Amino acid sequence: MICKTEFGTIDVPDSGDTILKSLLAINIDIQYHCKEGFCGACRCPLGTGSVEYIIDPLAFIHDEEFLPCCSKPLTDIVIDLTR
Repeated sequence: MICKTEFGTIDVPDSGDTILKSLLAINIDIQYHCKEGFCGACRCPLGTGSVEYIIDPLAFIHDEEFLPCCSKPLTDIVIDLTR
C-alpha cells in the first residue's frame, strides 16, 4: 500500500488487519475516532486500487473516498493523506 503524506510517499506494509491499523502501526498520522465506520473521521481519498469493507460503514463517504478504519486492501492501493 502506498501512502502520500505531506512528508513524501511511504510504502506501508500490509499488516493483515484494517488499513487504519496498518497506518498506525508505522506511526502515520491519520485522523480517526470510532474505528468502526460510524463517524467518518478517517475518510480519505482512494487514488488507485480497491478495498473491501470488513464492516459496512454507516458514515457518509463520497464515491472516491473510503474509510480505512473498517477496510482492507483488495489490490495495491494508493491513498492521499495530504488533504
